[in-house]
Amino acid sequence: MGDVYLYDAVRTPRGKARPDGGLAALSPQELVRQQAAALADRCGDAATAPDALILGCVTQAGAQGGHIALVSKLHAGLPDTTSALSLNNYCVSGLSAIGQAVAKVASGEAICALAGGVESMSRSPFLSDRAAFYGDDSLPPHRRFVPPVLGADRLAHAEGISRADLDAVALASQQKAGAADADPLLQRSRIATGTLVGEECIRPQTTGAALSAMPAAFGELQDEYSAALEGARFAPLHSLAHAPPMCDGAGLALVGREGLGPKPRARIIAYAESGGDPAASLTAGFAAMDKALARAGLTLADMDRIEFMEAFAVTIAKFLRDRAADPARVNVGGGHLAKGHPMGASGAILTSTLLDALDAADGRYGLVAPSGAMGVGAAMVVERLG
Repeated sequence: MGDVYLYDAVRTPRGKARPDGGLAALSPQELVRQQAAALADRCGDAATAPDALILGCVTQAGAQGGHIALVSKLHAGLPDTTSALSLNNYCVSGLSAIGQAVAKVASGEAICALAGGVESMSRSPFLSDRAAFYGDDSLPPHRRFVPPVLGADRLAHAEGISRADLDAVALASQQKAGAADADPLLQRSRIATGTLVGEECIRPQTTGAALSAMPAAFGELQDEYSAALEGARFAPLHSLAHAPPMCDGAGLALVGREGLGPKPRARIIAYAESGGDPAASLTAGFAAMDKALARAGLTLADMDRIEFMEAFAVTIAKFLRDRAADPARVNVGGGHLAKGHPMGASGAILTSTLLDALDAADGRYGLVAPSGAMGVGAAMVVERLG
């Protein structure tokens, strides 16, 4: 089988996850339908009859229950012959869906597929699926669920990352996001959805002084999850500003083999997933990144643009400290700390953001790398086709 291509990728703006949020009036399947319609407008027939629709979604309950990919397929009017797959790989789900599409095309099982993710956190809040795993005390302590933000505080403690480090990356994210929000090159693939045109969560007036004055917000979780932490205690560091806002959003990509009709935007060079130590939550994206770069035969220095998911401030602070990446090439339009994290959609949204950033820079190689709680990670390397 030949190369696999990203023909296009689009995303919604991100709306606040509250009843009056900019996307809250729209069902998750409607968020997907509008992105599918945008791809049909941009790519023509190739996007109207895909072999598969693959969607990542974390909280598959309530408005997002009942097989959200199938529900979205029916709502979007895709052909009956289009298969549907819903998957949950925590915050990596949107990129995992694209990875599944890549595998289908590469194997010859599909000619093309729509893949991405959706999360309506205003309708299906985080943890509202009430999974038994979240409170399962029969597991060994280091295998028990720990909320991602508590994992972020634990990781900052283990890595020696300071509150000043967290403040610095949070401020940079807000500043870059504010500057990029009205940049037509960096927002080429952001599709106005419902009444929402731009990002709703950015706080452009954020200052370093305001960040440093904010109290740590999640210390009480150490008491609630003391058994999972095996009695460990550490100074809480992350404030609300160091955690990505909860929000609604969707992202969708058209993945296919050569010759579909429209010119593809990028060739997929390598894709990788990795597990990781659940007690070192949020680090598996690093391992997946290393695997994808090795498969591509490239290094971080070769990447013209990098979308490294700001799962919490600790992840991007660790990445910038430990890896030989030019900060000017990383998250050039801001990241999740400013724009929000619609969990199952994030990997797909970052894929779309990466393509826009590469186009704006006339770059060649790009990397997207999200991380999730409890040791999940994925990464993809692409080559822009100018």
